[in-house]
Amino acid sequence: MTGALPDGVRVVVAGLGVTGRAVVAALHGRAGSVVTVDGRADDADVRAADDAAVAEHVVAGADLVVASPGWPPSSPLLVAARAAGVPVWSEIELAWRLRVERVPGPDGRRGPAPWLAVTGTNGKTTTVEMLASILAAAGLRMAAVGNVGTPVVEAAQDPTLDVLAVELSSFQLHHTLTTSFEAAAVLNVAADHLDWHGSLEAYAADKGRVYARAQLACVYNTADPRTEQLVRDADVTEGARAVGFTLGAPGPGQLGVVEDVLVDRAFHTGSSVRDRQRTAAELGTLADLAHLAPAGAPAPAHVVANALAAAALARAHGVPAAAVRDGLRAFRPGAHRIARVRELDGVAWVDDSKATNAHAAAASLGAYGAGTVVWVAGGLAKGASFDALVAGRADRLRAAVLIGVDPEPIRGALARHAPEVPVVVVDPGDTGSVMRRAVAAARDLAEPGDTVLLAPAGASMDQFASYAQRGEAFATAVAEL
Repeated sequence: MTGALPDGVRVVVAGLGVTGRAVVAALHGRAGSVVTVDGRADDADVRAADDAAVAEHVVAGADLVVASPGWPPSSPLLVAARAAGVPVWSEIELAWRLRVERVPGPDGRRGPAPWLAVTGTNGKTTTVEMLASILAAAGLRMAAVGNVGTPVVEAAQDPTLDVLAVELSSFQLHHTLTTSFEAAAVLNVAADHLDWHGSLEAYAADKGRVYARAQLACVYNTADPRTEQLVRDADVTEGARAVGFTLGAPGPGQLGVVEDVLVDRAFHTGSSVRDRQRTAAELGTLADLAHLAPAGAPAPAHVVANALAAAALARAHGVPAAAVRDGLRAFRPGAHRIARVRELDGVAWVDDSKATNAHAAAASLGAYGAGTVVWVAGGLAKGASFDALVAGRADRLRAAVLIGVDPEPIRGALARHAPEVPVVVVDPGDTGSVMRRAVAAARDLAEPGDTVLLAPAGASMDQFASYAQRGEAFATAVAEL
């Protein structure tokens, strides 16, 4: 099936969360019929989502399945669709095909609004929100969409938008087939969601789909060879450029840092300018990111990297350097991302519940001094190992407090790589009080000058509805001290 939806198309929508309901709304008046499938939603047309026989029956009358991100390829419905030759699309694929012409705005451009896309194991939300702030500073009508907020299928049908800043997960990209983003970035690739994808290679390959048919720029992390290889492997539009970002001095075609200055050597001037290889544009300074750092500390490395990636995407779109500076100064992170909750008796309490995997937790711990962190960690491991995390950040730890239904993966890593670090395991039996007990244990372990850091390194769904609820429980328990 190619192009927009043909008349009378019969669609099965898998999942009735926020994404699925947005898909149903977008299909209204466009599809001949829509059948919704969800094992938990009371208003779904089909409830037996995990029954193979039911799945085959549902798919038998369909021309298309649109799957929400939470549905793994191994689910009976998607297995049945593949067996029957029925196409499976993500919401992103549907949104791409339903794009509308924009009303010309300040930049005078016509056609559908271009998409600037971001994926990666960590930093996606922050980078997209930084990008949106930069685009807004440039006076553009923009929206931050995808995992970060409004479903993409809604924004794609808004003719008043000039450009979309799109956060994409590997789940969303898995069934995305024909997108052609103006510019795209893979921030990093580390082991995550291996239970969904089956292997790190499959996970990375789905991340790499963001570069397919890229029009102007493929932005990658020079410190992460996997991201550069994904660019090399991508089939892009002729003329698209590889643009690296680095925390060091940038080479030609890169963005980076010279002393305390954020520098662009990729989009700073036209390709015909004689001295292009020896010149650069100043985008801002590290001081413009100071408000995103722990009190008294420089901006963490991952924050600077996210800012450079956002700047690269904005510059690919033609945003002036001054708007990058202004947008970074104006940016404020969302909740549960290195959020300082309180200081009590000389101890800082920080909520980074968004650190849902080992890679993110390592970045979070790296922002603090040696031996100053009481680490609150634990949750669903999603098939990941924590040995590299603990081995690399053991020097930051004063102690660890472990939550989660199964604390053994992190406890085992601590025993192997940081046996001198005191560890308290919170009994998971009473889920409702688990965070209060964790906070009480952390208070007993912390000393003045320390930070109690909630950076779980695991998903939340074993004991909480979401990482946000986990962070809110932490903040509430801290407020009650």
